[in-house]
Amino acid sequence: MTAQPLSQDTIAAIATAIVPQQGSVGIVRLSGPESVSIARTLFHAPGRQAWESHRILYGYVRHPQTEQIIDEALLLLMLAPRSYTREDVVEFHCHGGIMAVQQVLTLCLEQRARLAQPGEFTLRAFLNGRLDLTQAESIADLVGAESPQAAQTALAGLQGKLAHPIRQLRATCLDILAEVEARIDFEDDLPPLDEEAIKQQLRQALAEVEQILATADRGELLRTGLKVAIVGRPNVGKSSLLNAWSRSDRAIVTELPGTTRDVVESRLVVAGIPVQVLDTAGIREATDRVEQIGVERSRTAAQSADLVLLTIDAQTGWTDADAMIYEQVKQRPLILVLNKIDLVASPPPLPDLPPTPTVKTAAAHQQGIDALEQAILSRVEAGALQAANFDLAINQRQAAALTRAKTALQQVQATIADQLPLDFWTIDLRSAIQALGEITGEEITESVLDQIFSRFCIGK
Repeated sequence: MTAQPLSQDTIAAIATAIVPQQGSVGIVRLSGPESVSIARTLFHAPGRQAWESHRILYGYVRHPQTEQIIDEALLLLMLAPRSYTREDVVEFHCHGGIMAVQQVLTLCLEQRARLAQPGEFTLRAFLNGRLDLTQAESIADLVGAESPQAAQTALAGLQGKLAHPIRQLRATCLDILAEVEARIDFEDDLPPLDEEAIKQQLRQALAEVEQILATADRGELLRTGLKVAIVGRPNVGKSSLLNAWSRSDRAIVTELPGTTRDVVESRLVVAGIPVQVLDTAGIREATDRVEQIGVERSRTAAQSADLVLLTIDAQTGWTDADAMIYEQVKQRPLILVLNKIDLVASPPPLPDLPPTPTVKTAAAHQQGIDALEQAILSRVEAGALQAANFDLAINQRQAAALTRAKTALQQVQATIADQLPLDFWTIDLRSAIQALGEITGEEITESVLDQIFSRFCIGK
């Protein structure tokens, strides 16, 4: 699909989060040919302020019929093509809250603008050549980033650090395709095809594709985070561990077993990775109906977690109850946490288990938390973070397209090895080119665009 500008209508939306009775500034954004005309109808700029591009005007938003003042505001003009969408863009910077921005938006909609669809501003930026598709997706990742590392990775994508190598790979495939098709059409007029050179180009392209594909797990981790469940029998210090780790009193801590009746959640960031920590109810055979529900939710949380922290009481050591819980969670990535280590002279012996990382903590005194975080990072790195280039972190859509490109390039290699005619080479080369073009948006369908941009907020 070739990028084409959208129809010449003007869209409007609230571009900032709106919280009742909170927020100092709320922005209403317009994009399209009527943006400046609508702004002139609604905005009164006293004095001789110049209505020029990339200038801020001070004044009032007024009802065009009644001239009632709706808000005291600033107006920012960004005329095409020097704007986010490469169309005329106008922003009303109003007072925050709900009423002011809602009233300004309503006035814009009454003046021939229509409400923007989710992601439509960024979609226009893509279709008008302002951004490629990887940059557009990076904007969504930046808005939704939950850690500094996730934000930095999104910024790297916005700066073209993914698009550049993808375009180079596609250019390589196009060059090979041109060489092959030239030999098909003008075999008698050209020197023989240099198969060894093409094989070398394919090997290098495949290596680069695999290197970028290796960032998929990291990308998913940075976007969705890591879900960690703290499990164990009652009164082993699970809630104390959560409180020490989050440096808060999220969970109630008492000497009474069974205090935690439901899953308590806290969100942390560990080495740039968002972590959702779930403190679960102590797992045991309960007779109380409420505690039974809590225990069942604990088991569910453990089964859905990316990583389980099986917490053991150092005072009592390994018990039959611990063994029972271990059997339920041993199929999940696991770390043993030997808590209350400060209350014993020496650590109690643990059973002969398959190799499992073990961390000693004294949660009540916030000891061992650094070691716990390091153990978690070691487990993550052993599984997911194998990518050498941490500036890149592709998403699932990009990984799927790259996987298709990898398969196609491997098929080209097999075709060459089987000494099949040149026409067969071109089939898989075109498939690789198509797949790589889908990543940057040079080859894309409307249905894919709809799927991508529907996940954006309306003001983006």
